Amino acid sequence: MKGARGILAMLILLAAAPAVAGTVYRCNGADGVRNYSSKRIAGAGCVAVSSYRASRNRAVAPSTRPATTPAGAAVGSAIPANLVQGSPAALPAPAVSAPVSMPYRAPHLVQGQVYSYIQDGVRHYTSRAPKGGAGVSAMRTIRYSFMETCYACGAKPGLNFNTLRLNTSAYQAEISAASRDYGVDEAIVRAIIHAESAFNPTALSRVGAQGLMQLMPATARRFGVSNAFDAGQNIRGGVQYLAFLLKRFNGNLSLVAAGYNAGEGAVDKYKGVPPYSETQRYVQRVNLLAQRYRGGFASR
Repeated sequence: MKGARGILAMLILLAAAPAVAGTVYRCNGADGVRNYSSKRIAGAGCVAVSSYRASRNRAVAPSTRPATTPAGAAVGSAIPANLVQGSPAALPAPAVSAPVSMPYRAPHLVQGQVYSYIQDGVRHYTSRAPKGGAGVSAMRTIRYSFMETCYACGAKPGLNFNTLRLNTSAYQAEISAASRDYGVDEAIVRAIIHAESAFNPTALSRVGAQGLMQLMPATARRFGVSNAFDAGQNIRGGVQYLAFLLKRFNGNLSLVAAGYNAGEGAVDKYKGVPPYSETQRYVQRVNLLAQRYRGGFASR
């Protein structure tokens, strides 16, 4: 059913909430409506599709997106990392090892909306608005965008990052304020947002990264972001993380981008940009985008 995948993407987000617990049921009603709820619905065929539990005291992981190497994944081509002209980096580009197997998923975006409401004490998430409205309360519409991978992570045949149209105006006030407050070049912030979500504030990835700067729930909590789909909060949290990475890696944008994509631990482990095809593509494209944004600002 159209929209069902998006509902599951929303359930990924709900499962990441720190103070909820229970089971999610997928119920197919006689009227053809697929419904996700916290309890079985009378008269509908229901199957448990997910369970979740409270994780308020779980330790916060230091990385945004852990890198994995599943068996059977395809090997991509390595792209050497390079520094951005005019960046504060004083270090040479780190050596890049031969790439190891990493999953590659063709970029894919699913957009839509789901309806959330309470009926008979049960919270429902469904692809259609409830009919009649009897006993229905706390009704709201949730719009979503589900991404298979980050915008600059895939091979992207036919998309040239040298000529890709830049976005120098979106969220101008929020980006300028956060960049000024945390001492991060606005060109770098825009490069990361473009690379992560292409300026889509409702983006949700298959691993649970959220919003404009694709913050993982642990990273959002780490930097005080209570709603990662709020553009202002997301930008401030993401820029704080960039400021942390810039300090940790002495202003080396290649290492900062690698840490943002694969996690700080992976950069430490390999003493440079990790040999993951996705990360190496991402690092090159972030460098290129940052350079282009910096040139665009200079010409204004």
